[in-house]
This record gives sequence, C-alpha cells and structure tokens, in this order.
Amino acid sequence: MTANDFLPLRKFPIGIQSFEKLRNDEFLYVDKSADVYRMATYGRAYFLGRPRRFGKSLLLSTLEAYFLGKKHLFKGLAIEQWEKDWTVYPVLHMDLNAEKYDRPEGLSLILNRYLSIYESIYGADSREISPSDRFYGIIRRAYEQTGKQVVVLVDEYDKPMLQAIGNDPLGDDYRNTLKAFYGVLKSADPYLRFVFLTGVTKFGQVSVFSDLNQLKDISMDERYATICGITDEEMEANFRPDMERLAKKMNVAYENIRDRMRRTYDGYHFCQNSEGVYNPFSVLNALSKQAFAYYWFATGTPTFLVELLKGSDYDLRDLEGVEVGGFLMMSYLSLSYIKMFYQCGFLTITSYDDRFDLYTLNYPNEEAKHYLQQCQLQAQRA
Repeated sequence: MTANDFLPLRKFPIGIQSFEKLRNDEFLYVDKSADVYRMATYGRAYFLGRPRRFGKSLLLSTLEAYFLGKKHLFKGLAIEQWEKDWTVYPVLHMDLNAEKYDRPEGLSLILNRYLSIYESIYGADSREISPSDRFYGIIRRAYEQTGKQVVVLVDEYDKPMLQAIGNDPLGDDYRNTLKAFYGVLKSADPYLRFVFLTGVTKFGQVSVFSDLNQLKDISMDERYATICGITDEEMEANFRPDMERLAKKMNVAYENIRDRMRRTYDGYHFCQNSEGVYNPFSVLNALSKQAFAYYWFATGTPTFLVELLKGSDYDLRDLEGVEVGGFLMMSYLSLSYIKMFYQCGFLTITSYDDRFDLYTLNYPNEEAKHYLQQCQLQAQRA
C-alpha cells in the first residue's frame, strides 16, 4: 500500500456551510439547485425542519448566493437551464446556531450582533429600541434604498427554545422576544421577496406558525423530501469511485459496501411514500476517511434531548413500529417524545395508512438507533 492510497479522491465538504467557499474551492457538491430555483420561483415564505447536520445551513447559503445574483457560483448546475435574470436582492442572513443560550443575554447578544451588522449597511433609527423594531426598520430601509424587496434567511430559528427546555423562566424570556421578532415577518410582508426559516421542530408558542400564515411548512412536502440529504441515485452518481475504493480496501464486493452504507446511514423518509435519503454528514465522513463509524453520533448529544429524556421510562424497543396520527405529525401545537425523536432524525416514516391518517415510524438505520440509545443512557446518568 502506498501513500496515495490514503489520499481522498475528491475534496469532501465536511463541515463547510458556505456555498461560495464550496464552489470556489472546488469541493464536491451534490446538486440541489433545481430545488432552490423551484422554491424561489413558486413561493415566497418557507419553513424547513430537518435533523442537525443534514445540510440546512448549506441550503440557506445556496439561497443567499442565488438571491445575491452570484451566477458564476452556479456554473454547470441544473439551475443554469432556467434562471436567466440573476436579480440582486438585499439579503438578511442570520444563523442562531452560533450562540450558547444558557442565560437570558445569549439571545439578545446574537440578535444585536446581526442587527448591528445590517444597521451599518442600511442605517439605524434611534427611536427603534427593541430587536423587533430594529428588525422592521432594517427591512423597510433596505427596501427603500435598493428598490428591491428583501430576502430574510434564518438558520436554526428554534435553537434558543430548544436549549431552554427544562428551564421555564429562561424559555418564557426567549419566547417573548422571539414572538415579537419573528412577528415582524408578517407586518413587513410588503417589503419581503422571500423568507426561509430552518430548524429542528416547530414551536407554536413562538407564534411563527400561528401568526405567520404565509409561511409554508415544507418539512413533509414530497416535492422537497430530498432537498437535504443524499438519495440512493445521487450516491451512485456522485460517490461510486469512493465506494469502489472502500470496497477494495476492505476486500469485499462493491454491493457489500452499498448494502452496508444503506444499513448504516440511509433510510430517512420525511413524508409518506417519499424517496429515502442518507445522512450526508456520515456519508461524507465515511467516504473521506474510508472507514465505517457512527460519525453523526460523534458530533455530540443534543442537550435538549437529554433534558426531555430525563426521568422518562421509555423502552426504546417500543419505538420500533410505533404508530402516530397525522394531526400529531403535522401540528405545531404539540411536542411529544415520539414527534421529537422523528424530528431529530432518530425515527423515520416507514409507512402511511391514508384511511386512518396513521403514520408508522421506525429507526431509519443502525447509526440512528445507536445514537438514541446513547442519548437515553446519558439522560439516565444525569
């Protein structure tokens, strides 16, 4: 074996959330630009819920590049055959994942950070005191100064609420702030060209989904079921050389590697009768390192899930084939253990009975099952 045997065949974008960096530095990209064009053309306001490490941040970065008219970044991608104008819009992009929300100041700090950045571009008004007032003022001024409607992208909108689970006073503080802040997206609608929020779950208490009725939830929309994640066809089209190399290294047939990849990382279905997808983070790591492991689990246990599991007497064996009504799956008003397991990626849809509006859930793969078992062990020790 030579040193070259350990070199990656391509540049895998592990941990890269910037579409511009990914394209400029020629990292491997599984083309999702057709979905970007479809969303931008046929809708105005969306929410997408997906588990952590499934590519939500990269998707928002791709949308940002598109609305900033960066045509050169999309050269050779599917979107080229449809988009002709490449209009430049003012874009407000906020990532709420980049803060620790263990104290009331955490939310104010990150909101102030982003608001100050955009006030330095579009100006400020001393009469605007609260985060929501400042947010509305920025949107209005951006529209007036550019003559173009504004694009608002919010990544991990629910991170503060998730980290406040188990701390009711902190949760109430965050809820009041976020209710007013996200409510701006309704009052500022005439100034908005496009709105996209991502997260893990839907909190009705924050009022995004009860008040912002123009926000379309595509989390269980078949047309966008594969927008985050990698399909089996995309695996074959984009990663066959890497899987062949792994098969050679392990001295097994290519189909053995394909089967093991499916068992370990595939199986996520985000609506009934939809095509399944692989966990992209684990796939990229496995093919880059040329070794199977539970890479998703190694990124750390969500603290909010440990909080939810504390004191629970769930037998994880009961989760195999568990049935859930459609209202519970679609509603933003309830937050059950089963629904949270599904939204976090530990369970997935395996079948749907349209007569009774009943979903059957199960573990998508070996890694997800192992991950949830470890989360429960940590909760029991806490």
